[in-house]
Amino acid sequence: MYTFEDKKGRPICLIPEVTAIIQELYKADWEKTRPKPLRLFYVARCYRYERPQAGRYREFLQFGVELLGNKEGDNDEIRAVLKGCLDLFPSLTYTSKDSVRRGLDYYVEDGFEVECECLGAQKQIAGEGRYDCGIGFAIGIDRLLLALD
Repeated sequence: MYTFEDKKGRPICLIPEVTAIIQELYKADWEKTRPKPLRLFYVARCYRYERPQAGRYREFLQFGVELLGNKEGDNDEIRAVLKGCLDLFPSLTYTSKDSVRRGLDYYVEDGFEVECECLGAQKQIAGEGRYDCGIGFAIGIDRLLLALD
C-alpha cells in the first residue's frame, strides 16, 4: 500500500481496493439503517505499491458489485451479475475458476476468479469472494480493456 503523512503529519493511505471499506461502512451504519439485502456498485481509482508489470499498474480502475446482508442464493445472484457484465463484451474470451484462495484475510471461504489467457501470466480480470456481511466481485477495468484488444 501507499502510506505516507500529509503536511500536518496525519497518516494517509491510498485506497488499495474497495471491499474492506464497504464492509466497514456496512457494519458501522448500513447494517442497522438499510433494508437487506443491500445491493450496490462502485467505480474507484485504486493504488498498489508494487513493481508494475505488463497490464498491472500501480494506479488502476476497479468496478465492483457488493451484495450485503447475507441471504441464501446470493452466490448465484452475484455470479449471474458478473457474467452479465462480462457478456456485454461479446469478443471477450474468458474462463472461470471456482475454489480460488483469495489473498485477503477478510474472506471467509474460497472465491471465484475470471481469467483471460490472452493476458499471459497476469491473466485475472475479475475476482469474487464472501466475507462476514456479504459477497462481492471486482473487475479490473484496465485489465479488461487489455483483454479486449
